[in-house]
Amino acid sequence: MTKSKQPTLAQLAETLGAQLRLADGASGDQIPSGLNTLQDASDSEISFLASANYRRFLADTRACAVLVTEDQAETCPVTALIVSNPYHAFAVATAIYDNAPQYSAGIDALASVHPTADVDASAYIGPGAVIEADTKIAADAIIGPGCVVGAGSEIGARTRLFPGVVIYHGCFIGADCIIHSNTIIGADGFGFAPSQGRWTKIHQLGGVEIADEVEIGACSCIDRGALGNTQIGRGVKIDNMVQIAHNVQIGDYTAMAACSAVAGSAIIGKHCTIAGGAGIVGHVTIADRSHVTARTLVTKSIEAAGSYSSGTPFSESRSWRKNAVRYGQLDQMARRLTALEKALEQAQGEE
Repeated sequence: MTKSKQPTLAQLAETLGAQLRLADGASGDQIPSGLNTLQDASDSEISFLASANYRRFLADTRACAVLVTEDQAETCPVTALIVSNPYHAFAVATAIYDNAPQYSAGIDALASVHPTADVDASAYIGPGAVIEADTKIAADAIIGPGCVVGAGSEIGARTRLFPGVVIYHGCFIGADCIIHSNTIIGADGFGFAPSQGRWTKIHQLGGVEIADEVEIGACSCIDRGALGNTQIGRGVKIDNMVQIAHNVQIGDYTAMAACSAVAGSAIIGKHCTIAGGAGIVGHVTIADRSHVTARTLVTKSIEAAGSYSSGTPFSESRSWRKNAVRYGQLDQMARRLTALEKALEQAQGEE
């Protein structure tokens, strides 16, 4: 797998569907060296303006070109790459300048591949990787150093496992996925039956199904199903240190930020966002296009799209402690208020 030659400004504009408006003395044949911020870009790098908060940096940027909207282009002092959505265009451009190591097809001499494994000739298997029996590694997949792909599991085309990823047995990973280091797919779900003061393990008999275009951050865990499979939909994005319990279902194009956690058999709809540190209890359903804000605890099903929050924002500690005491008094205060309302209604009725 070799890195393609970097494009000229004119070629980049064509790739991004951008209108190229050259500054005085600039050339569409210039080959940018990479991407950078408006403040830090050199005259060989391109930049982007996606937020009004950064517009103040545009006038003094040294970038060779900037991704801007039509109205922003009027004040752009350098070559403008005019697009309707600069942030999306920037995201597309990052793939062109991606500096992650690239690998040639083949199996490293220090890898261990079981004779029954089906590894496509175009795939790469890194040193120290273990590919167990009856696995399938599809075309152009990259299995990084020290990864483990368990028996009977499948890795889709062009999917990349960064070093140290562990895929347990009986898991399916789709095409064009990215899984970052130390993430574990298919560990046992937390299932134990209490009996006579002891816990009896419920062996987890399902697997994990991950659809195409999913990205999972570092040190996350997706547990296998107890019966049936844990399911992650197409295009789902999962951040670092996220816990997905057994038999959870996550709908297409949902995104989950770091340190969020989902308990067993919860169902999250499509196009949802789950912010950092949020928790979702088991066996609830979250409607499509729901947005759960940071540190929210979802304790019951969400039946309609919208934004949902819980918890209290931070404040000065002395004030927070006073408010925490008052929070504990809310039930008592509510009862007193109800009694006062009834007394007032009675008094008004006697007049």
